[in-house]
Amino acid sequence: MSGDIPVAEIRHGHVMPLDKARIPLYLRDNDDILGWLEARAIDRHRPNSRILKKVLRLTDSSDLAAVLYSHGAAIPDDYWFKGESEQGLKWKDVRFSSDSLSEIALTGSFSSYSREITQEELKAGTPELTNIGSYEKCWRIEESAWWLYKNENNLERFSELFIAALGKSLGFSMADYKESGDYVKTRDFTEGRWNFEPAAAIVGENEDYALNYERLVALKPSLGKEYLDILFMDALCFNIDRHTKNYGILRDQATGEVLCMAPNFDNNIALISRGYGSDPSKTSPLLIDAFLDVLRAKGLPYSVPAVDRELLRRLAFAVLPSADIQRDYVVSMVESRWQLLMDGIA
Repeated sequence: MSGDIPVAEIRHGHVMPLDKARIPLYLRDNDDILGWLEARAIDRHRPNSRILKKVLRLTDSSDLAAVLYSHGAAIPDDYWFKGESEQGLKWKDVRFSSDSLSEIALTGSFSSYSREITQEELKAGTPELTNIGSYEKCWRIEESAWWLYKNENNLERFSELFIAALGKSLGFSMADYKESGDYVKTRDFTEGRWNFEPAAAIVGENEDYALNYERLVALKPSLGKEYLDILFMDALCFNIDRHTKNYGILRDQATGEVLCMAPNFDNNIALISRGYGSDPSKTSPLLIDAFLDVLRAKGLPYSVPAVDRELLRRLAFAVLPSADIQRDYVVSMVESRWQLLMDGIA
């Protein structure tokens, strides 16, 4: 289902498209319903996921069981499924309206899971069973919107917040990140209006820049430049954790039309998240070289946005001002990487 529109029928484990315009891209191209479902499951290796499953009395700890519990529904899209005996079930009955189990998913604290879970809470369901990723996190409702909270250390939080602020200053589409106590939070960028499809839906786990560029341009030519902007920010800020589930596209829920790349998100394993080197001007050029290689291989022009020390210092000293961060190191690191990108493109 996409909302209340049937987009595929599953018979004997096989996917039979009913609405190719709106069906998830992975199911459009792959007869693999189990693969699609399991890719939506909470990471079973997260300690808090195991606590959550125990609270919900899920005796089967498999990925499939977790997704089945939630009818396959997740916050960033309106896809779900129902069985033949559930024909009266509607999207309004399945879509999430409660964040009552968020504290368990985020902290796993004794007080969060020792309380009695009511039948109303169980009936409302939880988006946590389809909240993917390796970090402890949760979805919370604030002012009628869903916000993703993530548990990170100071270096990771600084990197996430600084990169989001820098990308916005350079004119790129970035997810909106905010500090929230010991956590960072970001608003659901689909706003309940668009469907997010990860790049994994069209390239699997293949992170090759050239292949990704080709597949995205084939979907919509304007995606090419937007994808290069993400790669540029990864190269500039040394994001070593870009994988095919943390970038992707937005689609119109009503028509399935591909609209644009999703905002740049998930930059907590970048910049200084893994500590400081001996010299900020001599960080690894691996991602810079990879970015420049795809530009040359494809003969693509790219206009590098201006980055100056004043901007970098202003942002570096504004983010987590009370945290113990080597801010001058950050400024020098990004400035030197920007110069390498400029020299390589020139």
